[in-house]
Amino acid sequence: MTTALFAAAAVQDRTALWMFLAFVAATLVITYFSARRSSGASAYFAAGRRITGWQNGLAVAGDYMSAASFLGIAGMIATNGYDGFMYSVGFLVAYLTVLYIVAEPLRNAGKYTMADVLAYRLRPRPVRAAASVSTLTVSIFYMIAQMVGAGVLVRQLIPGVSYEVAVVGVGVLMVVYVVFGGMLATTWVQIIKAVLLVSGSLFLSVLVLQQYQFDLGRFFSSLTAIESTGPNGEKIVRNFLTPGLVFTNPWDQISLGMALMLGTAGLPHILIRFYTVPDAKTARASVVWAMVIIGLFYIMTTFFGFGAASLLGPDYVLSHGGTNMAAPELARKLGGEVFFAFISAVAFATILAVVAGLTISASTSFAHDFFTNVIHHGKEHRPGEEVLVARITAFAVGALSIIIAIVLGPGVNVAFLVGLAFAVAASANLPVLVFSIFWKRFNTAGAVAGLSTGLVASILLIAVGPDFLKDQALFPLKNPALLSIPIGFAGAILGTLFSKEIPSEDKFTELTVRANTGLGAEKATEH
Repeated sequence: MTTALFAAAAVQDRTALWMFLAFVAATLVITYFSARRSSGASAYFAAGRRITGWQNGLAVAGDYMSAASFLGIAGMIATNGYDGFMYSVGFLVAYLTVLYIVAEPLRNAGKYTMADVLAYRLRPRPVRAAASVSTLTVSIFYMIAQMVGAGVLVRQLIPGVSYEVAVVGVGVLMVVYVVFGGMLATTWVQIIKAVLLVSGSLFLSVLVLQQYQFDLGRFFSSLTAIESTGPNGEKIVRNFLTPGLVFTNPWDQISLGMALMLGTAGLPHILIRFYTVPDAKTARASVVWAMVIIGLFYIMTTFFGFGAASLLGPDYVLSHGGTNMAAPELARKLGGEVFFAFISAVAFATILAVVAGLTISASTSFAHDFFTNVIHHGKEHRPGEEVLVARITAFAVGALSIIIAIVLGPGVNVAFLVGLAFAVAASANLPVLVFSIFWKRFNTAGAVAGLSTGLVASILLIAVGPDFLKDQALFPLKNPALLSIPIGFAGAILGTLFSKEIPSEDKFTELTVRANTGLGAEKATEH
């Protein structure tokens, strides 16, 4: 019996390892060929603006469907039911904000980063400096979540590989993708990952529903009496279709919903994707493609998240790798060791694709906004200097994320960390983007004030909230968005009104025409 167990474990290890290696090999080949085509800033930062609508839609979906979605949300639903499911709803509807407010003006008015839009009619150096700090903060928050997920996943999948080694390995790979392949390699890694993730999720959802003879009534009925162990060791039975298992305070749920719905439109790694397409029409098409793919995926999180609650139970999930391993463990139960290895490899691909997107957004912002436009007043000292600085920044961002992920350890839920990143993006980036595009009176002081107050308020409220100070919390909500988003908007408004600076009406008119029609966009993005 013992020999058979060891043999089964060895087969599992080999299968998982080969699947990991196959994906890594495929992505490194893509990186190699991308590196040969990534000469020049436009090619490195924006894939030469040659990505089509459906390709960018898949890449946006691949960038967005992170480890928080696949691992964290499935785990939260499996252990907390309806309250965990609300993460899925928030992530899903968020793209309406992107479609109707951000995508077209961003593509028409910018070149490589969010700050390009802000600098179009405002004084460039102050707004670029503030936007760069905000971009780096949001990217690192989000990236840490992915690194934690990677460490947990690889440690669980391949015994003998420690959490720390797994985190370092993922960090090294993401730096390789970004440093050598740039945006083109990152885009194709995200496209492959999106196809694999949706395929794996669809098959896992079908296997779950098969257990209930594809009867949705039976499936949801099984969730009304989920047994788990209470804090004192007692057995408790809970209805997982009832809200209130996590968000006992309804304001918590409203705050989370605001962060998810508004934060997407301020996420730097999502925003830069719209610079990879040739025109605004393609940008809109890519958002529609992304919404369809993302919608399909988040519908499926309902089945495998609740399926893990019903078929495995919360106690099993918590004792087998924690909440982040709910989806892989469900795959093991329903599809055996090979399917477990496949789903885990897909999750690994998910993490690699997202951290690559985050790394290139952070490095692009620092190199293009801070180094070139703040320090050197928009001029490169030497050809290729901006790309070189971006590559060095990728190393620095990767190292910092690795260190923080190791310090935090594997116990933190990745969906929670991403929720905080969304709150920072919604509080700092979204107000200044909206006002820059739609408010004629908005000026440089307002942009700097909005970015600064939103960023500081969200981080400060997180630091004094219940997740850090527990019973001593000075702020009662788990997610700060309910207060930090209004503070960000108020900072932008008050900074504008108390400043004597009068922005150019001609520049605002020019921005409005260009944002809505695309006139002049191609000339401004040429190199």
